[in-house]
Amino acid sequence: MTTNDAADVLAHLRAHFGHRAFRDGQQPIVAAVLGGSDVLAVMPTGSGKSLGYQLPAVMLRGTTLVVSPLISLMKDQVDELNRRGIRSRALHSMLSADAKREVFAAARSGGLRLLYVAPERFASDQFVDFLGQLEVARFVVDEAHCVSEWGHDFRPDYRRLRAAAARCRASDRTHARPPIAAFTATATPEVRDDIVALLGLEQPRVLVAGFDRPNIVLRVERVDGDADKDDLLPGLVQGRRALVYAATRKTAASAAELLQGAGIDAAAYHAGLKDEERTRVQDAFAAGTLRVVCATNAFGMGIDRPDVDAVVHYAIPGSVEAYYQEIGRAGRDGRNATATLLWDYADVSTRQYLIDSPRRDKPGRPPVDRPETARRKALEHAKLQRMVEYAGTAACLRGTILRYFGDPAARDRCDACSNCQPRAIDASEREMVRTILAGIAAAGERYGRSRITALLAGDTQTLPPSLTGLPAAGSLRGHTADAISRWVDAAIGAGLIAVSTDRYHTLRLTDLGHAFRRSGAQSVAIARPERAPAVPAWRRYQSRVDRGRAGARFDIDAVLARRRRSRDDGV
Repeated sequence: MTTNDAADVLAHLRAHFGHRAFRDGQQPIVAAVLGGSDVLAVMPTGSGKSLGYQLPAVMLRGTTLVVSPLISLMKDQVDELNRRGIRSRALHSMLSADAKREVFAAARSGGLRLLYVAPERFASDQFVDFLGQLEVARFVVDEAHCVSEWGHDFRPDYRRLRAAAARCRASDRTHARPPIAAFTATATPEVRDDIVALLGLEQPRVLVAGFDRPNIVLRVERVDGDADKDDLLPGLVQGRRALVYAATRKTAASAAELLQGAGIDAAAYHAGLKDEERTRVQDAFAAGTLRVVCATNAFGMGIDRPDVDAVVHYAIPGSVEAYYQEIGRAGRDGRNATATLLWDYADVSTRQYLIDSPRRDKPGRPPVDRPETARRKALEHAKLQRMVEYAGTAACLRGTILRYFGDPAARDRCDACSNCQPRAIDASEREMVRTILAGIAAAGERYGRSRITALLAGDTQTLPPSLTGLPAAGSLRGHTADAISRWVDAAIGAGLIAVSTDRYHTLRLTDLGHAFRRSGAQSVAIARPERAPAVPAWRRYQSRVDRGRAGARFDIDAVLARRRRSRDDGV
């Protein structure tokens, strides 16, 4: 790219997208796409990889065709492009017949800069014939890992794209087909090789921008069953804009109900909901009117909410690739965010069930033969095992992920994950400590731990009227009394709270506590309190039975099996 060309590109970047400069890794990709090379671009989620084809689309003659795997992804991007004055449309199954005709007419007229389509559309010979009527500037394959069986979200329809691209007419007339640009955030070296071969990329520019998202703090919290998860979950999302990923529809719905019961604005999103409800949840989250979404992996791709500051996995995902993509929804504005995996080995059985259960093939799609089915299942089990190894590792979590993707930037320690700094606290936890200090101050520094804990938890029935009317009442309603009490201990240990030596043990703020309440100073070191040791699941069950049927025989294996079947209902 010459200096004049670079100045022209920057002018278009500012005029159409409002940016004065590129983010790291964007400029070489834009230059390669504009230059007419076939391109494979690997960039971390949240780094702005869509600009790599959207900016060239406004500068090139003809329509840029974008293959995109989810309606939600298409809808968000098309809405944003049209808001910027870049005429774009999407062709998908939720459109009415009249709306589809309008899209076809707009594309034929040459009035669209970008046309988004689902990969399933290429199963139609009529649609592939229609492509020959368009002047296509670039043939873009978004989420290109879907073409590879090594990818975490393999889609057989992506295998049709190579032939479909060959049927397109290049707008510049110098290519036998339009240049292909493939984009993904989650390609291991094996997947990159697959993408190049299966899309038929010719002498491609392979541009890998790195996989690290240093502003996302990675955590693995070991738990023992759903009861532990339910104790932790409200505290992980309280006061934050968050995504909670669950393995099944039923679990997504129950997690949303739990948070709603804790006074947290949350909703469920999964494929079992009506289209209208899914659209309502997605639009509310994108608009900022809904704080927390509890979802299966059907939600998130293409969601461009910049201020998501927490992603929680209620159960282990099926692969490192899926996990990386989902945590990439956080911290897109560059601010610090937290990704927490609630790790319970019992959840692996749910994932194994999802892999081994019979596939629900779409009508009209040829069935996959048994050897092929067995091979794919074996591959998915292998990827799940890699995810289990990540969850159980004592090594640096960030380094483990980067090494998985072949990133040379991987180090032995990052000093920012739960394995490197197991007791470090994040911004939301510091805010929780400030809320505790504010409650003590509002109560006049005249009460002990039990009343302050009850005040903050919203358990006001036993409190005097002088406390029940305070604004601080219920300010930590989403947390258990035990959790609040342990954070009080942490604040005492950090020198923020002093306890009187008389029999009342009243709490008061130290000078450091008053300063921390005002500013939340990062220089104050606060150790995250240890959770109480989890009671093993079998012991909880045994205790329950002992209380109800003393001396009765108890078959723990049968109970756990019933529990697993119950959790798997509605998958």
